[in-house]
Formats: sequence, structure tokens, C-alpha cells
Amino acid sequence: MSDYDGGTPDSDFSTTDGVIDYTLPLGKVRLLITDTADLEADRIFTEAQLDAFLDMNAGSVNRTAAQALLVMAANETLLSKKIRTQDLSTDGPAVSAELRALAKVLTDRADAEDSAEGWFDVVGFEPYAHLEGEEYRL
Repeated sequence: MSDYDGGTPDSDFSTTDGVIDYTLPLGKVRLLITDTADLEADRIFTEAQLDAFLDMNAGSVNRTAAQALLVMAANETLLSKKIRTQDLSTDGPAVSAELRALAKVLTDRADAEDSAEGWFDVVGFEPYAHLEGEEYRL
């Protein structure tokens, strides 16, 4: 690697690489989960991980953000405990609970959007149904 050159676009230290496009679903998800660090290495989720979440949630931005927050909450629970020292305290379970509550808000918003869109169902149609009173055999 070269020495830092002020972040020109052709350098290894470019600040123009990995810019988040907030008009795309991936950018919207990042905005909702506050995963908006300037450097890709500082972000919580990779693009591949968020793309997988989007795929698992049929492209729904709110459901994808909710799933990402649930994963963050699980990580917070596994990694952070409630710790208190002389001048420092952390409360991983409380952070995890807040992340889950925000995920619930986003899931409720997605449910409301889904119900507003309407739906349809395919109903089977058999044009040669049996007559009334006739024994039905396959």
C-alpha cells in the first residue's frame, strides 16, 4: 500500500469507494438500521449479507431491516453482558431489547404496507365436476 495521499479516487484510501446510494433498497435498509459508516470495513453488514436478507424477505425493505436488527440484537446478547465497573457500565440485554422493539415497529409497518396493497388467491376450478348425488371417485 502507498502512503496516505488525501483520499484521491485512484488511491487505496479513497473516500469515494463504497458510497451508499439511499435510493436503492440496500441503501434504504442501511439507513433504517443506521449501518451508514463511510468506510465499508466499518459497516456492520456486508452488501452480500444485506442482499441475502433482501432475498429472504422478498425485497421488502422494512422486513429486511427488521431481520437485520434481530440479527444485531442476537449478536448483542451473545457478545455483550451487563457489566459494571468503577466508572464504566454496559447493558447488552437492554440494547438487545431496544433493537428487537425497533424490529417489531418495522415488521408492523411492513404488515400495514402488505395489507394496503391487497392480495389475490388462485382457486381451483374443475369444469367437469360430478353431479349432485353422484358418487365421487378419483
